[in-house]
Amino acid sequence: MTSEDAWVGEAQPYLAPRGKGEADAWTAEAAARGRKGTQRLLVVEEVDPPAAVRSFLRTSAGESVVVRRRLILLDGEPVELADSYYPAHIAAGTPLAETGKISGGAVTLLAELGYSPADCPLEDVAAATATAQQCQALGLSTGTAVLVLTRFTTSTNGEPMEVSVMTMTRHLQYRQKKEAS
Repeated sequence: MTSEDAWVGEAQPYLAPRGKGEADAWTAEAAARGRKGTQRLLVVEEVDPPAAVRSFLRTSAGESVVVRRRLILLDGEPVELADSYYPAHIAAGTPLAETGKISGGAVTLLAELGYSPADCPLEDVAAATATAQQCQALGLSTGTAVLVLTRFTTSTNGEPMEVSVMTMTRHLQYRQKKEAS
């Protein structure tokens, strides 16, 4: 994807549970732009998370979390790798910990489990050089720069519930709303 393909993104649709039969947020966002957004689940596994994920999810050293790793496609072309991490006490025994598509997306399932996302996730954006594995998955040349967006989401009661690390090949713009003071 090139900068000419950029569109203004908003986190809110990705935090809103979907209604019965509604497409996940990525599919809906791409369709609204006349494109086809899909994703391929690569693996679901319990892992020892990266330090930033462990810290946010408040897990102890040696305590595993569940990660769902996905390849995000736009019109059949890879544009993003998305790894979503969940505390084991939330994911265990649910479709989050199983291999398979989750109807309406993870945020819909989390809401059904009593974990509705708070309105204001923390998002961290950084540039990085794609790793060899990322280059292979995203069809990039060695040395290509990527955008890494990490979204830290708590539930409405303040409990850490999800960390999503998205490695992107696309240009991204954000629209933010001014809140009354």
